[in-house]
Amino acid sequence: MSPNLRGALFMCIAMAGFTINDTFVKWALESLTLGQIILMRGMMAFVMLILFFYRSIDLSQLPYLKHPAVITRMVGEVGATLCFLLSLSYLPIAFVTSILQALPLLVTLGAAFFFSEPVGWRRWSAIIVGFIGILIIVRPGFEGFTVWSLVTVAAVIFCAIRDLATRVIPKEMSTANLSTATALVVALVGGALIEPFGGWQPVTTSNFAIVFTSAVALIIGYYSLITAMRQGDISFMAPFRFTGLLWAILLGYVIFGDLPDRYMLIGASIIICSGLYALYRERVVNRQRPITESTSAGMAPDGL
Repeated sequence: MSPNLRGALFMCIAMAGFTINDTFVKWALESLTLGQIILMRGMMAFVMLILFFYRSIDLSQLPYLKHPAVITRMVGEVGATLCFLLSLSYLPIAFVTSILQALPLLVTLGAAFFFSEPVGWRRWSAIIVGFIGILIIVRPGFEGFTVWSLVTVAAVIFCAIRDLATRVIPKEMSTANLSTATALVVALVGGALIEPFGGWQPVTTSNFAIVFTSAVALIIGYYSLITAMRQGDISFMAPFRFTGLLWAILLGYVIFGDLPDRYMLIGASIIICSGLYALYRERVVNRQRPITESTSAGMAPDGL
């Protein structure tokens, strides 16, 4: 098997891992509070990341945690986690996942505004069309609209802030230290939110197993994403990140009985096509920092 095909396979596994994590968190939200889940899963992920990166963690890098870009990234991660899980509590997982597919487009938009990266009219057109796709899914002002749709959009914005901040984090700050520190911060924020979100609910063996499974799936997704990025051409593998939506539709139907409506399917298709076209244009102009950098190992989701 060629490196590109291996990378594509691991990208699909990564998306499956992240979606399974989301599915089990949504399941756990039926009996546990939001703060509980963020704390429990965050501490589990923190311990697993320490075991995973035990050779790479360097305590001498702790001063870098005060860097503004690192702090901004953590704020973005915390905000994304809270908004994402809040929306996941009230909306079908496929609906939430479909809006998240706009992240690469939003990162490109942010890079143009904040880093003055050149974006041609074709990619601007792709961004505009992608946001039209979001409007079709969210349907503001129409029957079926819910404020939680806007919370999902806020989660995407926070993810973009996280990813853009990652670009300016000092290169001396390793992925191992950044990921473990962020996971711990997210977990601690979850602990602080336990009382405001309903207090501590009894944790049964099945509850614990569900949250633990979500944490394991998150780490599997994280590991697979890193492996994918080390295998082949990042531009070849990027389209396979959209398989996460297929997993979300499948698991949403099997576990929760949710079926996507035609607006979600149309909007998601528009967003995906826009993202793929923007990716194609970036390959044509041979940019040094493609859209898909938002899915690189250094930008893997630590808290979602």
